[in-house]
Amino acid sequence: MEKYRSLHIVADSPIVTVNLNRPERLNALSREFFIEFPKALASLDESPNFSVIVLAGAGKHFCSGIDVDILASGSIVSRSAEPGRNGEKLRRDIKFLQEAVTAIERCRKPVIAAVHGACIGGAIDIITACDIRYCAADAYFSVKEVDMAITADLGTLQRLPGIVGYGNAMELSLTGRKFTGSEAKEIGLISKVFPNKEALEEGVKAVAQGIAEKSPLAVIGTKAVLLRSRDLTVEQALDYVATWNSGVLLSDDLKEAISARKEKRKPIFSKL
Repeated sequence: MEKYRSLHIVADSPIVTVNLNRPERLNALSREFFIEFPKALASLDESPNFSVIVLAGAGKHFCSGIDVDILASGSIVSRSAEPGRNGEKLRRDIKFLQEAVTAIERCRKPVIAAVHGACIGGAIDIITACDIRYCAADAYFSVKEVDMAITADLGTLQRLPGIVGYGNAMELSLTGRKFTGSEAKEIGLISKVFPNKEALEEGVKAVAQGIAEKSPLAVIGTKAVLLRSRDLTVEQALDYVATWNSGVLLSDDLKEAISARKEKRKPIFSKL
């Protein structure tokens, strides 16, 4: 398996854990991360050995957001004498960062966020793109960009309202206030709060294992249809899922699921 500088990947087939791996910087998102992360996801997506991807953070925190050195060093904002060209360069840089986060949704396989400690700024962009989100009791969250004189631009403002509702998203994004895992669960950002990091890891592994035991075609289909349906009317979304199932419903997975049910055993599905 390929090695990465900003990530530490732990394979435990059919589950693979992608750890943000800059604990000395509270897993702040470096430019290297934005290059490596989409490559890692694409590679894991193609691998037949993994069915579920867990996203976690090494050390005491999940992620403290984008590394301020990216902004301070000028690697995002290219200072030139001509404002029009400078603006176009900045737009391309922002799109580059956005693509790294959107890679989570482009990955066919479910991505589960396991959050402990800090989850700030760009980390919210990341977890809102994930399919399921859990946290430990010590987790805390903040849509921090407004305090850095930035309009959040990597996905939080686009995805968070659909998860927690427009009013909650507006209040959290305008105030930048810190909120707990309990509140995150109350508003729907988090599905479950575990007592500590160890319990979080065990709980997420159990959920991931349960998903991995299901038909991989049904799992990737469920993710694809739910994501696509966000931008469609109900009628359009129903047409989309009908088209999807017309291509995969008559698979060996359906036959195996029916046989296993009749024989009162767990089904065994082929890899993708």
